[in-house]
Amino acid sequence: MSPAGETGTSATPPRANASNQGGSKLESTPNSRGASVVSENIGLVGVQVKEVWPWIQRDIEQAKQCKADAMLQALLQHASCAPETKQPELLQKCLKGVLPVCNGQVSAGGISSLGIETAWKKYVCPGVENDFYGPFIDATNIALACLEEIKIDGMRAPVSAVDMIFQQNDMPMHQTHQTARSIRKPDIVILPLKSACASFQDDNGSKTGKQKDKRKAAQKDDQKDDTKDSQKRKDHMVKNAKAKPKKLPWKDVLACIEFKRKTKEIKSPPSSYTVTDHVHTKPEHLPVGHLKAEVPTPGPSQTRATQPASDTAPDQSSGLTAAQTSKGGSSSKRKAADTLESTTKKSKFNPDEPDVTVQTGLYAAEMFAANVAVEHLINFIVIDDVIWTWYYDRQGTVQSSGINFIQDLPRFMVLLYALQRFKVHDWGRNKDFLPVEVEGKQCHEFKIKDEDLGTVDLLLHTSHPERVTHYGLQGRATNVVPVTSEALTKKYGNFEDGMVAKIFWGEASRTSEPEILKKVEEIAKRHPIVEGHIPQLLWHHKFTNPTSAIREALGVPEPTTGGRVLYILVFRKLHPITRLHGKDLFDVWRQCVLCHLTLWKEGVYHRDISPGNLMWYRKDGRLIGVLNDYDLSSLANALGPQGNERTGTVPFMALELLTKRGQQGKVKHLYRHDLESFMWVFAWIFLRYRQGVLLQRSRPLDEWATLDAIACGEKKLVFLTDFIDYLPPDLQSTIDLSLWALLVNCFELLQAANSNRVNNRVNDARHNLEVKLGWTEGTYEQIYAEETVSDMDDLLGKFTGTRAWVKLCDT
Repeated sequence: MSPAGETGTSATPPRANASNQGGSKLESTPNSRGASVVSENIGLVGVQVKEVWPWIQRDIEQAKQCKADAMLQALLQHASCAPETKQPELLQKCLKGVLPVCNGQVSAGGISSLGIETAWKKYVCPGVENDFYGPFIDATNIALACLEEIKIDGMRAPVSAVDMIFQQNDMPMHQTHQTARSIRKPDIVILPLKSACASFQDDNGSKTGKQKDKRKAAQKDDQKDDTKDSQKRKDHMVKNAKAKPKKLPWKDVLACIEFKRKTKEIKSPPSSYTVTDHVHTKPEHLPVGHLKAEVPTPGPSQTRATQPASDTAPDQSSGLTAAQTSKGGSSSKRKAADTLESTTKKSKFNPDEPDVTVQTGLYAAEMFAANVAVEHLINFIVIDDVIWTWYYDRQGTVQSSGINFIQDLPRFMVLLYALQRFKVHDWGRNKDFLPVEVEGKQCHEFKIKDEDLGTVDLLLHTSHPERVTHYGLQGRATNVVPVTSEALTKKYGNFEDGMVAKIFWGEASRTSEPEILKKVEEIAKRHPIVEGHIPQLLWHHKFTNPTSAIREALGVPEPTTGGRVLYILVFRKLHPITRLHGKDLFDVWRQCVLCHLTLWKEGVYHRDISPGNLMWYRKDGRLIGVLNDYDLSSLANALGPQGNERTGTVPFMALELLTKRGQQGKVKHLYRHDLESFMWVFAWIFLRYRQGVLLQRSRPLDEWATLDAIACGEKKLVFLTDFIDYLPPDLQSTIDLSLWALLVNCFELLQAANSNRVNNRVNDARHNLEVKLGWTEGTYEQIYAEETVSDMDDLLGKFTGTRAWVKLCDT
């Protein structure tokens, strides 16, 4: 539960393959390629991440697949009058029902569906990509107007509160994630009509554009009916739907549509349509890199130079860096610390841009971040005359097979028909968190009945600068938000620093964090070294909306694997350890180390030691360290590895876990691995912060957070051999020099331990080879010995017994 900055709980770059080779027993949860996320806190690493594509691409590559008809059936089910009841006949019924629109036989408010054919005839003409936005928007918006007239038994009426419309964008859209700022540029977006119209008003609420004067008469009607007005829709379709909007916020976007033109000629629409079986497109599903064959090999002038992760931003970046104002100069000279902007798209087949599947995934990440506790999202990719539906939630991504929207117009009309009947929560917005404005600030309200407290009221201050948001597609997607509550204040009184709500998608197969915290609280009652050093859980709630349900409906294999459920936990607010320095830093860190050992001995295995999980609060003038975040922890009585998500944050994981074997789950996660993580965390903070502030320049270790697990392990091994060269040149105080002495002692011990492990591995390999050759007797499989309590005490004693540790404790 970290505030903005470098203190999040996961910075997980693309992993090494984590398959269980050879069928050997898994000793720990592997680092699943598709189970992690960009970061639980985009500011975690303090690294100017030039490209976030690898993280998003890793998840997109693991997307599950389903048939187009299965996706249509599921969407229709959501839009039906009985969404909880299976209605297998819906698709065929709707395919027949939309035929009059397909064949130009429906008119609504002066709009005829004959216009769809006219738009398609323009669409199939050769041209550049931008030429196709207009005809596509015309066809879809005409279709929506006419589909309102189609009544099909069992289906809802169009949702007037949404009144969806297709809007051209192709303009930069901005969003701030903690201290990071992104710019994305989707081609077309689906919006509520009200939001689409609002984007063409100036700051005073008046219409903008060349036809401003001509529209004055319509303004009175706009004020009378903001939710549904056919004339308003028609006016927007004619005048603004194909124009570029102004300051369009991500929170209003229902879906994004990204276009690519691959062929020069597209087959013209048929003279009429009938209901037919779905015809498979080529490709049926979109793999990452499908269009790469269309990209010419870049010449020397097009090849991008490799640049340091933390110093200079590339000329074209689609990643995130610190959101500060550029101080002038060309983009090639801008420092990464001065800009975090993803470049606008200059060329549709630019090799320096992400694949269209990844680009659309980046849009989904923005949409997830813009709202609270989003349940799912839908985006679309259009290549030539084929559209693919992409469904995203925190369990992963599912893409349907393609639909040729010109040759198989009935299926495309059914897609629009279903979406037109979506309520806001069908688009994935969480209906339990209601947006409200408090003192001019955007907040969200959540109320629920509680058996003990009655009605629990939470006011989430989602505009607060200390809110921690998430950027990524899947995983826990932790958000931490300052919260106030009359019910909880009545029970607990006021906390000096207030309260925070932690909202995240936990794996359904894991022991839940509230259950683990209950065990932790029991341990704290018996051990003073734990009491006061654990987070105070004030209230929690588990929602009943598993992500596996849609996969079961879509026929996705193993639909429950990696399934997630939403939790909200309320805690007393804590402060991040990265704000501390000197003796305070050591004291809080040491308290967490000692608390962690006792919990491990008592059967609570934390397994995710990172800066964001070491916190503190002040009591009677003393700083109290808190070992935080137990949503990746496990209990000793749990049988085998739990869940599908990795345990550990790459830059801080033990070296042995960052090997190929470790990533395959063949290395048991032991106490010594967590203790080693504590050492890496201390080095990370000491080398990268001064007086509790993240260094802006000459900051070491940046690349640890941008490499995959194995590559990061290799870099950390190199660090161990020359760590003495990292002595900060500006150390002056005795305390700071003492902290450096502590690090020297700790890394000497880690270096020796690693050398011993390497020697043991060599001896094991030699022994196993001799066994295979028959030269000696023995077992071939290496047996991992369990750690005893004595082993743990002896190991920690090596560190606490160093001269630097003893001196710092006596200071």
